Amino acid sequence: MSNLPSVGVLGSGSWATALVKMLSENLPLVHWYVRTPYTLEYIQLHKHNPKYIRQIEFDTKKLNLSTDINEVVSASDYIIIAIPSAFVKGELDNLEMTLEEKVVFSATKGIIPENLMILSDYLVERFRLPVKQAGVIAGPCHAEEVAMERLSYLTVGAGKKIYARTMSEMLESEYIRTTYSKDIHGIEWAAVLKNIYAIAAGIAHGLGYGDNFQAVLVSNAIREMKRFLKRNLDRKKRNIMRSAYLGDLLVTAYSVFSRNRMFGNMIGKGYTVKSAMMEMTMVSEGYYATKSAWLINRDRGGVEIPIIEAIYQILYENKPAKKVMRALTMQLD
Repeated sequence: MSNLPSVGVLGSGSWATALVKMLSENLPLVHWYVRTPYTLEYIQLHKHNPKYIRQIEFDTKKLNLSTDINEVVSASDYIIIAIPSAFVKGELDNLEMTLEEKVVFSATKGIIPENLMILSDYLVERFRLPVKQAGVIAGPCHAEEVAMERLSYLTVGAGKKIYARTMSEMLESEYIRTTYSKDIHGIEWAAVLKNIYAIAAGIAHGLGYGDNFQAVLVSNAIREMKRFLKRNLDRKKRNIMRSAYLGDLLVTAYSVFSRNRMFGNMIGKGYTVKSAMMEMTMVSEGYYATKSAWLINRDRGGVEIPIIEAIYQILYENKPAKKVMRALTMQLD
């Protein structure tokens, strides 16, 4: 591959680690912002992330590791942000430059809770990123399967198709396929909502509901997603059955690798929200997304969102999961 731009990844969690793996297989150098000196030194010494996806072994000669976010952003033409949504604003507050000359892809599958905004919108407003230079990397894809080099699919969207094609070229391999979408906001929002529905699936499993109910729950979830996007986003025609919407929902709701399903499963089994979060080593994006989506839908006059409503009641109003889910079963068809 020739004449490819320089690329930086911000974040050191499981998804960021998987993205660096994909990029480092195609590029001579990947700039990588990690938050702590410990993580940086550990990767340099042991060639893998100390906390996440430890089976991925890096050729450290291909990594420019830094704990300085400004250094990584300055060195990169293309930037991928893969920081959990609850922490992304705090990290980006350390950025001392605009992003006007950069192409920035969001791989953060959540809403910034302080602003109730998806990341691409926040970057345009806060850092003067031109709309046409904003993009998103979505699933269906789990970091754990990338680590095992199992065939996986990514959906890449960008304001200009050439940016999406370039990013796809840098990510693709024998086990990574990419598809293009011009529905940037739609696939970014779908990546947010599917995490909430995965929590619902996990709660149902923890409570002892079987596959029959899970099928009904997920089929209702994709219709609820469609209503939410149409009312709260735009009336753009989008095929909700495509992989970036339904496919990503299915893998997140059913996979053993889904942290949101795992979180919901613990809630269904009787864990408190606090104890479930303490037990998990990874962030459940769906927890934060639930409140944000609920508030956005309420403030905009909204549509019927019985599944999101039910998860909000369980997570934020401390209502018994068993009672709330039983009531939800009467609203689904």
